[in-house]
Amino acid sequence: MLASAHPRTGAEIIVDALRANGLTMAFGVPGESYLAVLEAMRASGGFDFITCRQEGGAAMMADAAGRLTGKPGVCFVTRGPGATNAASGLHVAMQDSTPLLLFVGQVERGFRGREAFQELDYRETFAGLAKWAVEIDDPARIPELISRAIRTATQGRPGPVVVALPEDMLTEIATVADAAAVVPAETWPGLADMAQLQKLLWAAKRPIALVGGGRWSAKAVQSLARFAERFKLPVSVTFRRQMLFPADHPSYAGEFGIGPNPALLARVTEADLVLLIGGRLGEMPSQGYTVLEVPSPRQTLVHVHADPLELGRVYQPALAINASPNAFAAALEGVQPPNRIAWEDDTPLAHADYLAWSEAAAEHPGAVQMDEVVQTLRALPADAVICNGAGNYATWIHRFHRFRAYGSQAAPTSGSMGYGVPAAVAAKRLFPDREVVAFAGDGCFLMTGQELATAAQYGLAIVVVVVDNGQYGTIRMHQEREYPGAPFGTALENPDFAALARAYGAAGFTVSERGAFAAAFAEARAAGRPALIHVKLDPEAISPTTTLSAIRAKALAARG
Repeated sequence: MLASAHPRTGAEIIVDALRANGLTMAFGVPGESYLAVLEAMRASGGFDFITCRQEGGAAMMADAAGRLTGKPGVCFVTRGPGATNAASGLHVAMQDSTPLLLFVGQVERGFRGREAFQELDYRETFAGLAKWAVEIDDPARIPELISRAIRTATQGRPGPVVVALPEDMLTEIATVADAAAVVPAETWPGLADMAQLQKLLWAAKRPIALVGGGRWSAKAVQSLARFAERFKLPVSVTFRRQMLFPADHPSYAGEFGIGPNPALLARVTEADLVLLIGGRLGEMPSQGYTVLEVPSPRQTLVHVHADPLELGRVYQPALAINASPNAFAAALEGVQPPNRIAWEDDTPLAHADYLAWSEAAAEHPGAVQMDEVVQTLRALPADAVICNGAGNYATWIHRFHRFRAYGSQAAPTSGSMGYGVPAAVAAKRLFPDREVVAFAGDGCFLMTGQELATAAQYGLAIVVVVVDNGQYGTIRMHQEREYPGAPFGTALENPDFAALARAYGAAGFTVSERGAFAAAFAEARAAGRPALIHVKLDPEAISPTTTLSAIRAKALAARG
């Protein structure tokens, strides 16, 4: 039942609209352009506003909240510089299909068009970074436009929406009722679609499922796992989507991301049917658009996606199914396996290949061995949340940690550095009873590491692992491939990260010897406050499979 109309300020209408949709947590940096909203949050009671140290970190926190809950993450920033700082998190949400609402302060309505202080045209500025950008001029339209913003962020392919708030609109009084809470529409597959899918599966000899994208839930993951068990179907997750299928399931074949298991790459390449559920199979998981030919794959492609515009956008599928992952996973319960499953003997081999790949690696230069560091995390509960930013250090996480539950991973498929620490702050604020660990490279950490102060301020006992190799390692790796023996602009002189953590009020530890990480990690978990472990990694140890010297030598040899 709708609440009756009553007079309120624009700011109060916004806060009430968010509360009506169960959105009572927001991340942001305060600004004078939306002081009225901060006052409305305070006066309403029960609204959790997390004060952050930089708008990019705040937007990344909102992205993490969106991907871990399925509800839009909410971020408030001030106009101009605040808005442009937040663009980094907005880009993550767009590429990663994460529902997010970015509220941005705006100059007074009568000042627009004069290039007033910190004025921006947000529709133009964020046109390519958001699903929709809107500026609310009339407070009476707030319930309508906030409802539309939530629907836009959550329906079809999820993504970010930017809502600009003129400062004087926020204090204007309007008499208007709240809109009903938004329930995002699920797109269900047709009976003919599911019948055709069953027919294609029955005809297949070497099928594999690839799982990715947004709009999943724990229930959908469980339904997919049951389907895979009934069909004895090998299932792989795409780049940084490992929480979408349990690693201990007998059908799990591993992550199909950057530098995948060669055995998994061969399985996907040689498959006669690829069932792509929820994802786009973009540049990273497609290995540069080589695994499936564009536009017509040689494999029979069944593509399932919530947004019809993604079906056939790059790959022309044999069967296109317009359905959200939740609805499609539920519909899989009615699909029956053939009497004889042609591939059933190969699926245990696919899982065994994954287990072997995630267990062993060649020893790399230096005392600290990253596979041993990451394998220590297996002692964590299944619902522990592992966060990371971007950099070569993350390849060890994706290869050696075994994700077992939905909602246990926050990592940017967009490849954005600086994501891990803000994501961990959001995860711990959302789930205070769960353990949260963030990984960051040395360059990655110093982009948003100030949010460790946010963790300390709110008493969020996250564990941050900083992998320090004294360089922008990924860029150095590419540099050695393209310009061997000529490093330039990639070296870093770093602070004592453990001492920096202690200055923030966190516990600080340093690991520089083999076997020392486990004890430091145990102390960090028990600290009862934010903790940081400074891991000193040899610069040569650039990935689990190669070194900088080997990359340089190969590049030089290719040049004759």
